[in-house]
Amino acid sequence: MTQIQPPQETPAPQENSPPRPKTSPGSAGQVSGSPSMGRLVGVDLARALAVFGMYVVHIGPPLSATHGVASWVRYIADGHSSVLFATLAGFSLMLIAGRREPKTGLAGRQAKARIAIRAVVLLALGTVMAMEYGGVIILGFYGVYFLLALPLVRLSAGPLAMIAAGLALVTPQLAFVLTMQLSDSVQQSINAYDPLRHLSEVGVLDLLLTGFYPALTWMPFVIAGMALARMDLSAAAVQRRLAALGAGLVVGAYGLSLLLAGKNALRSTAEDGSSSSGSGAASMGSGSMGSGSMGSGSMESRLSFSDLLSAGPHSGTTFDIIGSVGVAILVIVGATVAMDRLPRLRRLAKPVIAVGTMSLTAYVGHFLAQSVLSTPAGTGTQQSWTPLLMYVLGAIVFGAIWSRFFRRGPLEHLLNTATKPAKYVR
Repeated sequence: MTQIQPPQETPAPQENSPPRPKTSPGSAGQVSGSPSMGRLVGVDLARALAVFGMYVVHIGPPLSATHGVASWVRYIADGHSSVLFATLAGFSLMLIAGRREPKTGLAGRQAKARIAIRAVVLLALGTVMAMEYGGVIILGFYGVYFLLALPLVRLSAGPLAMIAAGLALVTPQLAFVLTMQLSDSVQQSINAYDPLRHLSEVGVLDLLLTGFYPALTWMPFVIAGMALARMDLSAAAVQRRLAALGAGLVVGAYGLSLLLAGKNALRSTAEDGSSSSGSGAASMGSGSMGSGSMGSGSMESRLSFSDLLSAGPHSGTTFDIIGSVGVAILVIVGATVAMDRLPRLRRLAKPVIAVGTMSLTAYVGHFLAQSVLSTPAGTGTQQSWTPLLMYVLGAIVFGAIWSRFFRRGPLEHLLNTATKPAKYVR
């Protein structure tokens, strides 16, 4: 299940909401040498789509209860929304470190300090939420991603893309081998000395290898987002090349997987078994990590080398990673082009875009609302789309109203405040 964030300075779904642009929508992109507002608004729109995709998996009917177009919506949301979050997290990380050109000297050190503080805060918040909702919470994983990405923030788009590609080719096989070598007794020994594991279901081993969004196989998404941030997404030539690249990755990865693994290569394993993520809202974990997933050490006995040829949501294979990156690129570029070239649509989409500017609030808020309202999760007995539609509408209304009076979302403001000590770094 997916679980899993005007320029902004934090990652999706936990980035700070950006300052409101002072340029009018009609003048976006018309200042020579400056990226258009459409690029930035497009990124926020992509964040909102990731939020709604997460809602689909967490609150909507299970895939087995859907038909036709609804099945496609449910299938695409499974896995791809959390991947989109991770890709946008890398993009937002570079907005802190210097988007087109990396910050250096004192500014660079302070930017790294801000990223590190955000990482610690997200790891702490993720651990607290995992105590209640289980391993489905992505925030702690995000904290690890940011720490691992710190050495790369000064690289240009080319080297970042090469690193992302290399990791996509190597890390799934490495994860497979490591997972097969980790017996239950070894995992228990490691977890026995892990303070995070004592607090919640998500320990260091889960964060790095065996959890829902293990850093070992999810860093390619983050680094791909960092590479995207170093490009001028407002340039038509760049948009065309990225659209072609995204489409090529999707067709190539999923097509080759189907050729090698057969007709079930893209099958979602979300409903194959019970989740290990605990009770309550955490039971939604089965929506993204099926019994065939490589992300769960407890499933190691059911893994085989043939699993490395599949490309289903959250399978964690090379084909899954490459194809999912392609989907994320297409969503980001598509949102960018739509916001850049369709001013009327941009105006109509303002309430939706507002959700993207406060995606951390939207992410945490929907879990809290589910607990308070006892909203049924996307389980085998949940058949109605009404709860999902109500949550989407609620997020849009809240985002639209809040953004009229405040620069950042509630949790985005707190996260930004927490990073203020970085200014004392010398």
